[in-house]
Amino acid sequence: MGDVTVHPPQGSGPANMVEGKYLGVDAALNFGDPAKEFAALRDGCGLFVLNWRQKIAVTGKDRVRWLHNMVTNNVRDLALNRGNYNFVLNAQGRILGDIYIFNRGESLVIDTDAAQVEPLLAAMKRFIIMDKVEMNVLPTTTVGLCGPKVEQMLASWGKEVEGLEPLELRELSKERSVVRGPVNKPGWYEIWFPKPEEMAINVAGAQAVGTQALEWWRIVHGIPQYGQDIRERDLPQETEQVQALHFTKGCYIGQEIVERIRSRGQVHRKFTGFEFEDGPPVLGKAEAEGRVLAEVTSIASVPTSSRERNLGLGYVRREAVATGSQVDLGGRKARIVDLPFAI
Repeated sequence: MGDVTVHPPQGSGPANMVEGKYLGVDAALNFGDPAKEFAALRDGCGLFVLNWRQKIAVTGKDRVRWLHNMVTNNVRDLALNRGNYNFVLNAQGRILGDIYIFNRGESLVIDTDAAQVEPLLAAMKRFIIMDKVEMNVLPTTTVGLCGPKVEQMLASWGKEVEGLEPLELRELSKERSVVRGPVNKPGWYEIWFPKPEEMAINVAGAQAVGTQALEWWRIVHGIPQYGQDIRERDLPQETEQVQALHFTKGCYIGQEIVERIRSRGQVHRKFTGFEFEDGPPVLGKAEAEGRVLAEVTSIASVPTSSRERNLGLGYVRREAVATGSQVDLGGRKARIVDLPFAI
């Protein structure tokens, strides 16, 4: 299969690419028609550069034991070329960041947002004391593919991508690897290029996609963004991201708080979806009877196949979370919706 430059595919060029900031980095916001780009993610195949993601290599003979004791999931038993989702907590059980960790044999690779790299390195390196561990940012560039037609398009690559499990990585060549996304990102694949200058890929029929469409897709699938939907003040169980937690792995930083919540019962609020029939509210907290009832952390007017829908993510008190129930958020009526949204 021949390679062409990845960005942009299908003849989309700089003339119709709108650039701007996304998660602190320069990015393609759209390629002239965000609704068409979102439709490709929903019904076809979208192609995009994830230049707001970075990789950190964790090396040294103590890397597995040390990182296992730093995060909320089971790193020690990760199979070769498999990954899992994790939180990094402080001693009070609050979330300092979210990361994916992959076992690459001679190293563990952390995949996270570029904006999280510096604070996470600062927080985690404090705990490298007598351990033989090094952490170094990699120059890897990532290209994403997403949509229900991705797998049939990748089939032309042969057995290298056949039967990939969620968060499994395979080498395609010395120049690139393919990774299937987690369960909550259906149809999501990533190609990792160790050297940005060698970034080239050809996927016939793919649609160039910008961050506006990706943000709609994220909200529809109920995927929280660290720094926006998950903050340092939040507790792991409030986020509903149970795939980040392993309750029998043993001690790690913040584990006592996580276990106390598990053993004593539920937290008082949970991460959920909102749908607003009369237009979205402003972001922030809404009170009822002198206490916070809910907090909206992400909103979007999403162009679905039938109509534009006003959707949001955020937190609500558990006593108000019956699916389909209505709450008043700052004068806007919102229906509580189980995630992901059905579109």
